[in-house]
Amino acid sequence: MPVDDQTLAAIALSRAEYDRLVTMLEREPTEVELGITSALWSEHCGYKHSRPLFKHFPTTGPRVLTEAGAENAGAIDLGDGWCAVFKMESHNHPSAIEPYEGAATGVGGILRDIFAMGMRPVALLDSLRFGPLSDAHNRHLFAGVVAGIGGYGNCIGVPTVGGEVQLAPEYSGNPLVNAMAVGVGRVEHLLSAAARGVGNPLVLVGADTGRDGIHGATFASVDLSADAAERRPAVQVGNPFLEKLLMEACVELAEQHGDWIEGLQDLGAAGLTSSAIESAHRAGTGIDLDTARVPRREQGMTPYEVMLSESQERMLVIPKAEHLEDVLALFRKWELHADVIGVVTGDGLATIRDGDEVVARIPIDVLSDAPQYELETVRPARLDALQAFDFTSLPDLDASNATATLLQLMASENLVSRRWIFQQYDHQVQNNTIVPPGGDAAVIWLKGTPRGLAVATDCNGRLVGLDPRVGAQIAVAEAARNVVAVGAVPTAVTDCLNFGNPERPEVGYELTEAIIGLSEACRVLGTPVVSGNASLYNETPSGAVLPTPAIGMLGVIDDVARALTCAPSEGDTLVLLGAEIAQDASTLVAAEYVSVIHHTVAGLPRIDLDLESRVQRLVLDAHAQQLLTAAHDCADGGLAVALAECCIAGRVGLAGSADVTGRLDAALFGEAQSRFIVATEDAGSAEALLALAAAANVPAVVLGVAEGDRLRLGPVDASVAELADAYEGGLGRILAG
Repeated sequence: MPVDDQTLAAIALSRAEYDRLVTMLEREPTEVELGITSALWSEHCGYKHSRPLFKHFPTTGPRVLTEAGAENAGAIDLGDGWCAVFKMESHNHPSAIEPYEGAATGVGGILRDIFAMGMRPVALLDSLRFGPLSDAHNRHLFAGVVAGIGGYGNCIGVPTVGGEVQLAPEYSGNPLVNAMAVGVGRVEHLLSAAARGVGNPLVLVGADTGRDGIHGATFASVDLSADAAERRPAVQVGNPFLEKLLMEACVELAEQHGDWIEGLQDLGAAGLTSSAIESAHRAGTGIDLDTARVPRREQGMTPYEVMLSESQERMLVIPKAEHLEDVLALFRKWELHADVIGVVTGDGLATIRDGDEVVARIPIDVLSDAPQYELETVRPARLDALQAFDFTSLPDLDASNATATLLQLMASENLVSRRWIFQQYDHQVQNNTIVPPGGDAAVIWLKGTPRGLAVATDCNGRLVGLDPRVGAQIAVAEAARNVVAVGAVPTAVTDCLNFGNPERPEVGYELTEAIIGLSEACRVLGTPVVSGNASLYNETPSGAVLPTPAIGMLGVIDDVARALTCAPSEGDTLVLLGAEIAQDASTLVAAEYVSVIHHTVAGLPRIDLDLESRVQRLVLDAHAQQLLTAAHDCADGGLAVALAECCIAGRVGLAGSADVTGRLDAALFGEAQSRFIVATEDAGSAEALLALAAAANVPAVVLGVAEGDRLRLGPVDASVAELADAYEGGLGRILAG
């Protein structure tokens, strides 16, 4: 019987897509077939508007071990038989409705992606966006999300080591909550999420199935409407203590008994539907699954609800038939429920039963063939005026106000220290964290080796909003700079593409241009995209979020004992690499200074990727020659803010010797790209560094010497103590209202 438009709207399936399904099946679908198709054809699972653009990504490299999109996360080779896997995903819509559980279950889901590959999770990061904290509802979302991330990560025992937060009016009501996880292990223990081997059982492990999260995938594929609160049933509820048991059991299975199983897959978006059907699709097999055998925590659940429930802390295991009892015994040892719910078949069909009744029988290829749309693109008309903004029309900063302006910026919501956040996270659990949160990137030790991983997330949505292509290039470049600043070589990228409704041509333009720009920067910097996620339809009735392609960058450091921080020591010489101090007004594009002081976000972003590559290589070469004692990316807030951050970290002042000439606001607070502040031990090292910079054709200027307890550069003269008070205590004061 044909389905009415109201039913289709509820499951985010268009009439044209329904007709396509009927044509492919040559019949009307059953209720369960319609439900599982709508989930797998949703934007969240099927990437129907974004997948055609993924062809732009560079996805291969000498360290890459997995095909992008083929597994739960991307894997890179660390050498000597070790590998790292990592991925970033979104939980935006759930966090807008239930901030604590939305964020917590986002953490749980990304962790399962890691140990589904047999790797032990060693680090969590987040990339967060909210509306201004002057609004009480935004403060509610902010506090709830931070608590949810900390609550889940702390309980499960995986350190949250880094991340970043940006605030802008465009995120009000639709926060972005992106979680990134990193795992490590031996290459030979890598597992696949494929249902191989006809006759092998399908085993569901972990929590009982409830009604939480039903149609969560479709909920994440529609705009947030004014009645979004009614979608609370689509938000899952997490249990980190149960997931801890699940994680330990799965890691043990991979490390000690990997030959017992053919595949391992987590139950995330679309629950049992996506895990079973995607696993069969990867292997080219079919499944025969009985929903009556699925353990439930609620009475009267239908097969439809069982298949689409997104209850947390569940995994699908495909044991070899001869090792079924071994696998069940292992999970019993960890006090986990494990039940055989089906079998792998060779017919290429998804057969779903409810006891003796067949409620769905549909080709896997139909379910896996989500419609793909070529985006209509129209450059937003608003960009013309924004990009043409004349910054010389703004009055220059008066030298007498330079110090007060720096203190004001250090306490502003986008520049203030995130200490209030990361103090709620246990970043030392597992005892692997060498460089903790608060700097450019975190560094995680790979136990048993001298090696380590540097990890960071980054994206300035304001820049992407002004020029999606260049803004995305800058997001990649800055994430790479963060990793370089701790002495690591940028190696690979995961991304989370947060955009509005792709069916609107202006959003289609932003998404297309951002992916192209992201890809261009990754090619120049040698950082292939190995995993990621697209989160579209991030809109409220007031409009779309800023286009935010969040970047998760992973780098490799050969010796964690030589990791750098941004803290200089007394007597160090500080040098600016990548530009002269004098800057023109064009560097004020989307700068925090202009936003805070002039309440303006405008301009045309610029970056020279060739210079970016040279500057990053220069820093790594100088560090390899033992010339550097500290390094810091000069980005948001400009030179004066970056210097203040260095002084606060090192608890030391700066006796500035460089001339601050040209336009004062641009020199102190302009946000030109491709710049580092580095520290050297003495004048001789500084001279050697300047020679290296000249050979690399990279501008360099000596800023001064780290000494005393005041930051003095040009007209700026501030005590480190008052800078630290503004910076480190500012977020708590903002949240207190």
